[in-house]
Amino acid sequence: MDRDKILLTPGPLTTTLRTKLAMLRDWGSWDADFNAVTASVRNSLLGVIHGHASHVVVPLQGSGTFSVEASVATLVPRDGHVLVLDNGAYCKRAAKLTTMMGRRVSVLACDEAAQVDPQTLAQQLKADPSITHVILIHCETGAGVLNPLQAVADVCAAQGKGLIVDAMSSFGALEIDARKTRFDALIAASGKCLEGVPGMGFVFIRKAVLDACAGRSQSLAMDLYDQYVYMEKTTQWRFTPPTHVVVALHEAIAQFEAEGGQSARLARYTANYQTLIAGMARLGFKPFLDPAIQAPIIVTFHAPAHPNYDFKTFYAAARARGFILYPGKLTQIETFRVGCIGAIGPDEMEQAVHAMGLALQDMGIASATPA
Repeated sequence: MDRDKILLTPGPLTTTLRTKLAMLRDWGSWDADFNAVTASVRNSLLGVIHGHASHVVVPLQGSGTFSVEASVATLVPRDGHVLVLDNGAYCKRAAKLTTMMGRRVSVLACDEAAQVDPQTLAQQLKADPSITHVILIHCETGAGVLNPLQAVADVCAAQGKGLIVDAMSSFGALEIDARKTRFDALIAASGKCLEGVPGMGFVFIRKAVLDACAGRSQSLAMDLYDQYVYMEKTTQWRFTPPTHVVVALHEAIAQFEAEGGQSARLARYTANYQTLIAGMARLGFKPFLDPAIQAPIIVTFHAPAHPNYDFKTFYAAARARGFILYPGKLTQIETFRVGCIGAIGPDEMEQAVHAMGLALQDMGIASATPA
């Protein structure tokens, strides 16, 4: 096969040639040209959420999880109390890192096959006034659930609680409008729906809470307040930036805007999702989630009931045909996941379904019907 393997994962993603080519040049981290690229990226990111009036954006080196950890350390006071809405693996990660940041944590557990419940959240906040902040994973890619951001934001606003949103796999594809949805911090990353490469996170912080963040973080490198102040003062990053990642994101954003922005990207990913669901149904695969709560980002499928089925064998057969799948993240039942995002369209999704059909044939499985 003469093309790169297509990544059907929730990030890193398949990127365009233009995005790859942007990384062929070396940049000086203090150079005015690179600082201008950083400024352009920050300005464009604020535009995606209509956040120029209400928020600032702070980029940070590392994976998205670095930025989640940095957000908790920067936004939550040392004596704060965080409530994590938990319906999946990334929610559990948020709770763990919050504990490790030395902040008090409570967890509101939900079914991983269901959305988090805003009414239960409201009851919990009334029952425990010591809670200062709520963490929500917008799209919990452990199973693929789309959580109700607006309803959760409304509950937090009504009760005067800070809301920290992990929008890692939703930002750029699903609508997030800071003019109507109140959040103290919203976190995303370069290697997701903007179709850049991994290596940089970014956090939108509400201007009204920014000044109170000074001195809260116990980390030097991950203090978002210091990163913001330094960037505003000098136009530079405090420490060595991921220069190639930043310029690749700059190029990816140009393509994002040319495509038509968030609404166009959502339309393409939705077409990918619909193509995938229809094709997998023909093979006998059954999605794990109710379509009403499924985000068009990544889909969890039940493993076939056939005794010949083994994920590693299935994965290797699909990989040999040019497609990289993702293992399941659920603990109770066997599943695997297929991403719908990246620089791909319905044609590639059809090819992926065909590759998975051939993989089943290799394994002697006539139908992928689950148990």
